[in-house]
Amino acid sequence: MDVPLWVWLATVIGVLALVVFDFFAHVRTPHEPTFRESAIWSTVYIALAIVFGLGLMAVAGTTSGGEYFAGYVTEKSLSVDNLFVFLIIMTRFAVPRPYQQKVLLVGVAIAIVLRGLFIWAGAAAIEQFSWVFYLFGAFLVYTAVKLAREKHDEDAPAEFKDTRLLRLVRRVVPSTTEYHSDRLWVRKAGRRVATPMLIVMIAIGSTDLLFALDSIPAIFGLTKEPYIVFTTNAFALLGLRQLYFLLGGLLQRLVYLSQGLAVILGFIGVKLVLEALHTNELPFINGGEHVEWAPEIPIWLSLMVILGTLTVATIASLLATRRREQHVESVAEQGDLSRQGVDPESAGTPVAEAPLSHSARVSRLGDATDERDARD
Repeated sequence: MDVPLWVWLATVIGVLALVVFDFFAHVRTPHEPTFRESAIWSTVYIALAIVFGLGLMAVAGTTSGGEYFAGYVTEKSLSVDNLFVFLIIMTRFAVPRPYQQKVLLVGVAIAIVLRGLFIWAGAAAIEQFSWVFYLFGAFLVYTAVKLAREKHDEDAPAEFKDTRLLRLVRRVVPSTTEYHSDRLWVRKAGRRVATPMLIVMIAIGSTDLLFALDSIPAIFGLTKEPYIVFTTNAFALLGLRQLYFLLGGLLQRLVYLSQGLAVILGFIGVKLVLEALHTNELPFINGGEHVEWAPEIPIWLSLMVILGTLTVATIASLLATRRREQHVESVAEQGDLSRQGVDPESAGTPVAEAPLSHSARVSRLGDATDERDARD
């Protein structure tokens, strides 16, 4: 796929124009987006991505179009997983909801620039050294194992630990602990100091640099065309701000998302290794000759595996959280009946033997304390 320079320039300018439009249309005036606003603009950005993919398919053919859609779905899924970390960072720095939009948009802009550099470096490495696919594949399998062990079913976001970069910034840059609207810098006692907004933006931007380490190899496992790699990343990131507010509490319901992404990354990792074997040039593997038995996985199969895995993970997550909610409601109902002197079994409510949730344990502890105080 030969992409002219003017197409590259037009695409980059178009992406930057969307970021600028997003800032002046939605972020410039601090506010917390409503569900309706987030839903509308999430739909708009997804529609833009689909229209672009259909146009690419019409111009470059179904193979390139299939690679784009497989890459877009993968990158979008990985970006949803990234939102968990963004949620943790926002909670750690206690960012007021009206200002979170600006933090996310700046993070998106930083991510697009950093991923563009990663894509350029990755494409250059692949062109010169085909064995890079072995490294990419092994890294994706390793990442898949780590993801499979993660869980998103905690009652509260995990604690965010400051990185070395953030500690360095705090030592070098004078800062205040108070927010001043959405400003990055303020004057205090005649001294120019940074606000927590600047620190949290650096946290978001530097964190996305780590996200790129698995997302870029993953997309190169689906296509070798740098233009498709860049556009899938750009469109997946552009709607990230709206998606953050749209999903809201749904993030905590996707308890099996990490396991689903682990399957996808593991699959792409194996695909990369097989492709590296098929085009092998390493002298200590098969004498430097291509491994003929290594199969080539077609893009349609990759797309089916990605979509099928995400569907199963989403449905399983929603069913699991629904069962958990029903269990918590059952436990709460039994507690109410017991306090009223009614036997839960005689009331037709089964006694739950599973451990109580954190909130239920706190409630029971408070009730026990009240009863003890009343007896004393």
